[in-house]
Parts: sequence; structure tokens; C-alpha cells
Amino acid sequence: MNSLYRKTIISIVIVYLVILAGGIVRMTGSGMGCPDWPKCFGFLIPPTEMSQLEWKSNSEYNKNQIVIIDEKLFYANDKFKSKSKFEMSNWSGYTKHDYSKFNVYHTWIEYINRLIGAIAGLSVLILFVNSLKFLKTKKIITGLSFLALIAIIFQAWLGKLVVDSNLTANTITVHMLMAIILLFILFSILAISNPSKKRVKISRNISILVLISIVLLLIQIITGTEVRKFIDIKMELLNYTEKERWIENISSSFSFHRSFSWAIIIVNSLIYFYARKSGLKLKIIHIVNTLIFFQISSGIIMYYFHFPFSSQPIHLLISTMIISIQFYFLLLYKTSKNAIKT
Repeated sequence: MNSLYRKTIISIVIVYLVILAGGIVRMTGSGMGCPDWPKCFGFLIPPTEMSQLEWKSNSEYNKNQIVIIDEKLFYANDKFKSKSKFEMSNWSGYTKHDYSKFNVYHTWIEYINRLIGAIAGLSVLILFVNSLKFLKTKKIITGLSFLALIAIIFQAWLGKLVVDSNLTANTITVHMLMAIILLFILFSILAISNPSKKRVKISRNISILVLISIVLLLIQIITGTEVRKFIDIKMELLNYTEKERWIENISSSFSFHRSFSWAIIIVNSLIYFYARKSGLKLKIIHIVNTLIFFQISSGIIMYYFHFPFSSQPIHLLISTMIISIQFYFLLLYKTSKNAIKT
């Protein structure tokens, strides 16, 4: 069980890294750095210069390898060697989207993001294989591990849709919500496989407040994606410069998102109050409150200091950490009328 516990922690950490990397991809505008999926311009290892994407005579081309001609993408129908002139019969136009720019910086940021995602998939696969030993003794572990595997495969497919749709806002939001569901599944396995024999019973008031906090955080994350839609558009219009103008004439969703954070602060303050009243000294409550402090601080920094590098990805990462840790809190501690140590 301890081995499963450790492997689950590793998977959770890697998923958090994927979320952080995804945030960096969005902040830098690198989402279309690789216009195809799962390869990048048809390469297993992406190009480092534009010349690799230009058509050349007497050159070997692999199936699905991409070239850019007249600002359009074309992929090779099969493996072949080019002749002295370009022959359209060997190529097909890329029709999933019309994005045909190459920026080595964006390409490698997106590629690294995909590599981390692949490592996350591998870690969840290892977790599932390890869980098979509990198939007879504790089927729920195997079942949840299988669900985690299905979830991360589905998440990879969603990543393909995000690229194929040229980063439409709705697909990005669903992609984000799926990451949270995956974390919930992994934290469920973590709670079941937790090697600690000591358990604490929490009052019904605390468990209800934690559940309310999770719902509020989910609303906050969804409204945050609405804010991100607006900022992403402004970032692109301003060519990722003039950061001080990114929030000009921002939509009302930003005001709601900012004010709504007070509801989360109040609810979690009440959780802390009831925990102290019950004589509970749970580190997890302090961790959540610390994360909320840093979450709000990162939001203030973004607003008043014009989006310093990595501030957006960190803001996103912390929000997923808070909601998943609180979900873990509900699973780990039992509810009773009074908070009593067992």
C-alpha cells in the first residue's frame, strides 16, 4: 500500500506540473507552437529553424511531415523523395485549421508541455499496473486507478481537440475542468492508500463548509477562464506587448471574479474558526489557508504589476491545488457531531 501511496503522490505532482506548463503555454501564446498532434510539424522532435519547414528539392520526406508554403501548411501523403520541382500529388493541404506560423520559442514551449503530459500519462499507467495487485482485496483502488487512466487518455484527446480547434475558449475550459476531475480521482486513491492509521473526525459544520468551499472554488475557476478568454484576446491583439493594456475595458466577469474571492476567504475563515473551536490542529487547513493567501497575492500582482512572467500559470496552479486538497480533506477525515480524535 505504501508503494501505491508514493506512486499516487508522484502522479499528482506530475499532473500539477502539466497544469503549470499549460499555464505557461497560454501566457506565452505558445498553444499553436505545434500545429498538429501528437507530433510537431510532423516531427517526433520539433524543428529548431524555419529552414526545416521549407520545401527542398531532392530531399527525403516522411509521411505526415509538414512544410509551410505561401503561409499554408501541407503534409506529406506518404514517405517519398522530392524531385527538382514541387509536386502537389505528394502533398495535401492541412484543413483542421489555418494557423501556419513558426516560432521556435513557442514550438519548444508547447513541445515541453506535451512531454510533461506524456510523463503524466506514463505515471498514471504505472499506477494502474501497480493497483492490479489489489484487484481481489480492494477493488476500489483498481477501479479508481483505471478511471484515472481513462481520464488522462481522455485529457490527451482533449488536448488534440484544443490544437485542432486553434485554441477555442470552450475547449480550453473543458480541458481545465478535466484536469481537476483527474486530480479528484488521484486524491481519492491517495486517501484510500494513506498509510497513516490515525484518523480525525471532523464536525458536520466543517465538512459542510469544506464542501461549500469546493463549490465556490469551482465557480471561481470557471469565471477565471472567462477572464482568461478576454485577456488572451487582448494579448494576441497587442502581440503580447503593452501588458498594462491587457485589462483595459475588461468585462464584468473580472469584477465578479475578484469580488467572489471574498466568499472563499469568509468560508475558509469559518473552517479555521470551527477547527480551532473543536480543538483540531490539522496541518491541511493551514496549508489551504496559506495557498489562498498566495492565490490572492498572485491575483493582486497580476493586476497591479501588469502580469509578470509566470504569475498567471502560478495563479492557475494554486487554484487547482486548493480545490483538490480540500477534496482530499473531505475524503480523509470522517464526519461526526463533534470533532473527536479516534
